[in-house]
Amino acid sequence: MATPLMDRVFRGRIGVARRDITPPPGIHSHNWGAATHTASKGVHRPMTATVLSISDEQSPPLILIGIDLGWFKSPTDEWILRGEVLKGLSIDSSRVMICLSHTHAGPSIFVGDCDDAGGNLVDPYVRGLGPILLDAAREALNKAQPALMDWRYGWCDLAANRDMIDPVEPDKFVVGFNPSIPGDPTLLVGRITSIESRRTMATIVNYACHPTTLAWDNRLISPDYVGAMRQTVESATQAPCLFLPGASGDMAPALQYVGDVAVADQHGTRLGYAALATLFGMRPPGKSLQFDRVVESGARLGVWADRPAPVDTTVEAVETRIPLPVKPQPSPAEITEKLAGTTDPAIRERLRRKLLLVQFLGEQPVCEMPLWAWRIGGALLFGHPNEAYSQWQIALRQRWPDRPVAAMNLVNGACGYLVPSEKCHPHLYSYWQSPFLSEAFSILQDQSMTTGDRLVESDKGG
Repeated sequence: MATPLMDRVFRGRIGVARRDITPPPGIHSHNWGAATHTASKGVHRPMTATVLSISDEQSPPLILIGIDLGWFKSPTDEWILRGEVLKGLSIDSSRVMICLSHTHAGPSIFVGDCDDAGGNLVDPYVRGLGPILLDAAREALNKAQPALMDWRYGWCDLAANRDMIDPVEPDKFVVGFNPSIPGDPTLLVGRITSIESRRTMATIVNYACHPTTLAWDNRLISPDYVGAMRQTVESATQAPCLFLPGASGDMAPALQYVGDVAVADQHGTRLGYAALATLFGMRPPGKSLQFDRVVESGARLGVWADRPAPVDTTVEAVETRIPLPVKPQPSPAEITEKLAGTTDPAIRERLRRKLLLVQFLGEQPVCEMPLWAWRIGGALLFGHPNEAYSQWQIALRQRWPDRPVAAMNLVNGACGYLVPSEKCHPHLYSYWQSPFLSEAFSILQDQSMTTGDRLVESDKGG
């Protein structure tokens, strides 16, 4: 028999909108400590924001936004975007998720970069994004129509493990391709179909792989591989494609850190074709493959056929706070003193990031971090501001093997990595960079499962 929940189809009202958010030429874009430039000199591919509004007939809508940006360095900058949407729509904060693609070739979105080359363009750019997202959300709401949403898991091996033991100093790590540990190849694709026209309105791609193809030698603003992925999918479907970044704390392309945009395009095309293979493996909208009958022939033949799929109209949203334990941190004064004492660009970049972190965290031993959990039909979507390792999404899929589960990093903010305790090492970048202690990862995972269990208790399937 067909699995009972993966074959459920969500039926509700869904709207889609798209905006171009490509920044002006010359904007500050110093994302790598090894980079010798601070301002962009051109654009590789347009940067976009894609907005979905999702609702049933009674509840306020969910607003899901995928946007080609890197990461927030300040909660103030993040609130400029999300606060505009929340206030403009008069909607509860549990019902909005802004998902950054995490491109490392994007513009700065930290208004504190105003004194650097191209920094004068950052503040107006960031402040202009809030009204753009609000306008797109309103359009999505106005265009909402009866629609179906279904999902399918696929496979793509673009993502590789990036915790590599230093071949020169084996007691240390570098951030690079580690062929001895397999990546997480799981790909989740969603499809939204208009009930009236039967046309695809939008697709969703959830995949965990750091967009770090383009690095210090690149001077072009770029969505990295996400741009070519999106173009590949949209050319075939004639509908917007929304990218949701997965739990990629330990995932990245094997070939990365280049200045050649053709490499990013190759990666994206590869992922795009994998997404299309998954998409074209789906049954027709509203249908599921079910056992039909036995036909006596040379053998007894089991015949399966497309039949109406069970419908689920559930829309639920939860926002909860998770107490994550924090490592002892240096004071802002100590970091500032170190900054004044070095001219090394890589060290200065690390110290600047550290200063922003400690200013955000304060002196408390625990930091309350948010977790968003949504149920849309039979599917579960989890989002948080940090960078969790892929083990988080793997564990969530194992928890609910008969449901589509999307796990997203860098939702509504950014702070630090969350590394499973057994992988923590004092020389591992993602652990020494993170302000959180090793037990923080398991706290996120446990809270995600507890919240998800509560969501699946409500059932409007039919």
